[in-house]
This record gives sequence, C-alpha cells and structure tokens, in this order.
Amino acid sequence: MSEIVLALNDLEAGYGRAALVLRGLSVTVEAGQVVCLVGPNGAGKSTVLRVASGLLAPRSGTVVLSGEDVTGLAPQDLLTRGLAHVLQGHSVFREMTVAENVLLGGFTVRDGALLARRAERVKELFPVVGERWGSIAGLLSGGQQKQVEFARALMLEPRVVLLDEPSMGLDPRTTQTVFDQIDLMRRTGVAVLLVEQNARRALETADVGCVLDLGTVHISGPARDLLADPRLGALYLGGAARG
Repeated sequence: MSEIVLALNDLEAGYGRAALVLRGLSVTVEAGQVVCLVGPNGAGKSTVLRVASGLLAPRSGTVVLSGEDVTGLAPQDLLTRGLAHVLQGHSVFREMTVAENVLLGGFTVRDGALLARRAERVKELFPVVGERWGSIAGLLSGGQQKQVEFARALMLEPRVVLLDEPSMGLDPRTTQTVFDQIDLMRRTGVAVLLVEQNARRALETADVGCVLDLGTVHISGPARDLLADPRLGALYLGGAARG
C-alpha cells in the first residue's frame, strides 16, 4: 500500500456563525495519486481545500500531513512542510516576469544553487515557463499563466498540491494542456487533491473520485468506475450544477 501523505479526518467546518459547510468529511490522498472532489456548487469542495491548506480552521476533525497532525497550522507553516495550494482563478503577479513569479515559490530557499536547480527542473516540467522566462506574466494566455502557477507551487518540492478549479475559464484545448500537466505532477510522485467543476474531465484524469453532497463524501471509489455509476449521474452529472 502506498504512503498516505494527506488525511482529512471527520472534518466539520464553516464560516463565522453560519451553518456547517463540511459535516464529518474524510478524504485521504496517497503519494503520486490524484484524488478529485466533484459535486454541485455549494457542496463544500473549495472549503475542503481551504481547511487542508490552513486558510480556514476546522471546528472539529484533523488534518494529517505525512503522519503529522497539522490541524490549525498557518498556510506558510504547511507550505514549509510540503503542502502547496494553487488557488481558484489566476494568481500570477501580472506586472512581474515569469521568472520572478516562479522564483517567489522558493522564497524560503536560502541556497542560491539549490534554487537555480529547482528553477531548471520546473522549466523542464513546464516548457512554456522556460520559453517565456523573461516575459511579463500578465501577457501570457490563461493556460500559460496556470502553468506558471503550477511551476511556482513546485519550487519548494511539495509532497501534496491542492488545485482549486484549474480549468476555470479555459478553452477545451488549454484545458487539455492543464490536465496533461496534472498527470505530469502525478508521474513525478506528487500527490494532488483536485477540485474541479468539469467532473467528467477530472474523473478521466484522477485515480480516485469523491462526490460531495451537503458537506460530506456521498460516493467515492476508482475515478473511472464512478463515471459509469448511475448514482453519480443522478447526483450531479445528469443535471445542472446548483448555485
């Protein structure tokens, strides 16, 4: 059995005094595995990532990273422990170059030679990053900016990457490129927890799928099996997303 690098156990979480968004949710991600969370808007998908990355403290439950209970730690502390979060939408610094954006991902690395080696590695993984290294990031296409975000996230060589709606706003061809890069991250041994509204495309890429409904995992299993599960169609794929 592969090593579990991220375990979310019985999470309950919400915002302020509002009702709970997550209600006893549990998800595990193994090394080199892509786990995708799908479900209608309002099911709690992005909230899962916010709790996992320390942006939102859970009301109960635990977040365990590589065997360490990291519940409630700040995002920067989780980043140094090997967990990176690529937020929904585009988060590049548009007025900065691609190089400056990527190198920011290694802000805690004090060894200049090590930082340079990691920069060369992400250039190899994402060729467009190397090709546009000196370009202003805001001039890149949406798909190219997303690859810059992926490269930046890998500069600290995380064990787990959280991806929130990476295909949002992208055309089909660019979406394919983004999912190819997710597969590449898996093949390098990085664990990926993916939230994606494009459920069919996400399940075609992922190893494990989890269908969320009302803040809990309603169905889970091998991703490709879920594509043929009539319960998934009844819950989500067969109808319009809510909210």
